[in-house]
Amino acid sequence: MDGVITTQARVVAALVLRETRTAFGDTQLGYLWAIVNPALSTLVLVLIFSSIGRSPAFGTSFALFFATGILPFQAYSKLSGSLMTAINSSRGLLSYPLVSETDIFVSKYILVVLTYLMIIIVFFSMIIWGDGAPLPVQVEQCAAAFIVLTLLGMGAGVTNAVLFRLWPTWKQLESIISRPLFFLSGIFYVPSDFPTHIVKILAWNPILHGIEWFREGYYGNYDSIVLSKPYFFVCTTILLLLGFFGERLYRKKSI
Repeated sequence: MDGVITTQARVVAALVLRETRTAFGDTQLGYLWAIVNPALSTLVLVLIFSSIGRSPAFGTSFALFFATGILPFQAYSKLSGSLMTAINSSRGLLSYPLVSETDIFVSKYILVVLTYLMIIIVFFSMIIWGDGAPLPVQVEQCAAAFIVLTLLGMGAGVTNAVLFRLWPTWKQLESIISRPLFFLSGIFYVPSDFPTHIVKILAWNPILHGIEWFREGYYGNYDSIVLSKPYFFVCTTILLLLGFFGERLYRKKSI
């Protein structure tokens, strides 16, 4: 059993290295740009909103409030989108007996998570140093929220991959369906700013729960009116089970 686990761990590690080279090239500059690019795009959005006099919905730093929403959301979106086409873009690897679809999904997940962890560290360091923003109060809560949110993204991505293989047009449909999530996930606002009936609708979105959890951990005195960790865990578990069960079922039918 230990030998099997060790072998699969080596396979996944090799796939992570391959994905890193494919995505960023063989130079350190490529990986550095992959970290700096999203941070710069986020910085541009912060500057735009700050220049029009947008005040933070919570706290004193708009850059900090915006970052606690947009960066976890981007990590989810990256996983949901990139895992959708993971099998098609790595089909040649499946000719190797030791490589499975699950290994490909896991390797891409690890790479995205590590990349966004670096992005979060770099960007928050910039805000703390340049804007005088406070340090996170409960780092472990921020980390837990981030990990569960990325697992939700993995579940969504694997589910999307199955649907994409069944219906190639799903890629276009998914991009249309997921677009409103940018506005429904609490990136720019706190749910308490809205009437109760709107809050009840927003609360169905599990991504919002992840962002609210992240903010509770960062600020310490941020009390979310919608956060339900059990609901967040259930949604994440359902998507993961649905995605990997669907992938396994599709694989069996394809044999």
